[in-house]
Amino acid sequence: MTTRILPAVGDADAARSITTLLSQLPNAEPAAPVVDSTSLLDTLARLAGESIDELPEVVLVHERIGPVPALELIREVALRFPAVGVVLVTTDAGPALFSAAMDSGARGLIGLPLSYEELAARVQAAAQWSVGVRRHLGKGGDVFTGPGGTVVTVTGAKGGVGTTFASVHLALAAQASGRRVALVDMDLQAGDVASYLDVQFRRSIADLAGIQDISPRVLQDAVYDHRTGLALLLAPGEGERGEEVNDRAARQIVSAVRNRYEVVVVDCGTQMNGANAAAIEMADVAVLITTPDVVAVRAAKRMVRMWERLQVRKAEETVTVVNRHTRNTEIQPSLIEKITKTRVARTAVPANFKELQAVVDAGRVQDLDSRSVVKQALWGLAGELGLVKVPEGPEKPGKFRGDRGSIGIRRRRTEKEQ
Repeated sequence: MTTRILPAVGDADAARSITTLLSQLPNAEPAAPVVDSTSLLDTLARLAGESIDELPEVVLVHERIGPVPALELIREVALRFPAVGVVLVTTDAGPALFSAAMDSGARGLIGLPLSYEELAARVQAAAQWSVGVRRHLGKGGDVFTGPGGTVVTVTGAKGGVGTTFASVHLALAAQASGRRVALVDMDLQAGDVASYLDVQFRRSIADLAGIQDISPRVLQDAVYDHRTGLALLLAPGEGERGEEVNDRAARQIVSAVRNRYEVVVVDCGTQMNGANAAAIEMADVAVLITTPDVVAVRAAKRMVRMWERLQVRKAEETVTVVNRHTRNTEIQPSLIEKITKTRVARTAVPANFKELQAVVDAGRVQDLDSRSVVKQALWGLAGELGLVKVPEGPEKPGKFRGDRGSIGIRRRRTEKEQ
């Protein structure tokens, strides 16, 4: 049996050493190394989208991979692609790291410097485990979750630009088109999704923070099933509990939710912390909301630059949405695109707060009239982003005319840029 091996190694010297030894293993088919966590997840998602049989049996993760730390990356791969055997390559082969790697879902650990015998043994064991899992799944099991659902984060350039309102209506548009949608409030200290949808619920995202293995039942207990059909994972009512959700917990939570829902909309608020930064890094689409005024556009530029410095998101991978747009404003979307160096959505949301005031004050934004130009723009934006299900057959006029040539779901293509 041929064993397909995908190394994830950011260090050039280590990549050469690992590739050389892998090429000497019998019946091994090593792929070209991927250089970071983003490339690894994108590659596995693309292969899983074709078929489970296209996935490599073994993935080697080097300890210095980035930007996602190695153990967190292993956990992410184990959650999203459980039919792949993951092996950690590290200089520290002590019992503490071994235990941590096993808890994260690794199938083995290889010490550096590499030895042929140890590499062969670990790869063979991981490959045999992977084959056994796939044989089980081939009998009709539904454990495999593949690449999971689409994750969209919505972040405000500054407070008051309409981040939560936009998040809610993007989720409502996706749900109305027939998709299973979760709306996650990751504005951990000041989340308002519950207020906008008139929800009182004792559970929140903080209740999942200390759980190592978030099973479907545990997740369901924390989710509120709203009458609109949305699944809501709310921010904690006590703002100080937001500190319980760190970047590691956020990765676990987002992975668990994306494995259960077709579309996951995450309201990240306007204040960056480890949790929502992790969500933005994991997202398929990162939306940045701004208004066409000098202060907000400066804030948008500042946010984009911070994401780049922290290696959370590149400017060209960010979609900026202009809210409260008017034709006579001096700052038009084309200028915002030039200033922020992001892609600006073709759909701009017009300014018309009179339409919104009644439903916002009542906490029932889902009841916004379908004739509202703001609602039409936001639901059109959902189509532009690829969040709505496009009907099969001849396209008919209606509210779900998703433009197949628009922004859509564009995963980052780091491999192509190298």
